[in-house]
Amino acid sequence: MSEEELRKLAEAKAYLERRIGELEAEVASLKSLVEIVDVLLAEKSFKKVKLPRAPETEAPTQSIPIKTEDGVHLADLDVFKDHIVVRIDEGLKLDPGSPPLKAFLIGKVLEPLQAKDLEAVKAGEIPPEKAISYELDQEEGRVRGLVIRNYGTEKRLLELKNAIRWTLRRAYERSKA
Repeated sequence: MSEEELRKLAEAKAYLERRIGELEAEVASLKSLVEIVDVLLAEKSFKKVKLPRAPETEAPTQSIPIKTEDGVHLADLDVFKDHIVVRIDEGLKLDPGSPPLKAFLIGKVLEPLQAKDLEAVKAGEIPPEKAISYELDQEEGRVRGLVIRNYGTEKRLLELKNAIRWTLRRAYERSKA
């Protein structure tokens, strides 16, 4: 290989390393922007809702206090015929963008259930008003409660109760860390 070819290869290598560095810096900047957008979406995408009060004639079929392993009260979960109401304790400061809530409960539990029900609606298996839906009640950057409508089967109800319990316990642990 001639000196000229070696010089050209060395220049090509230097160019490639410089470009890789520039692209890595750009990727880091883009990731930072995505994180900012995620935070803004978390703040803006959850509608503030008023937690429904059951009519005097409708009592929950189950009322479950959610507590940590050492007995700290985190929330009350009331199960009604067609919906669940979770009232989060004032002492638990649950951020709407926190990973236990956003990534797990919403991202891995509620959204897949909602997508599955929407597919069932499209296939004509269930009417649209029977598809699962959820709303977060939040105030001043803190989640106060959650309403899940049309939770469906007992199996789904059990899955939701367990997921809500796990989410709130994990959020509590993270707040104490």
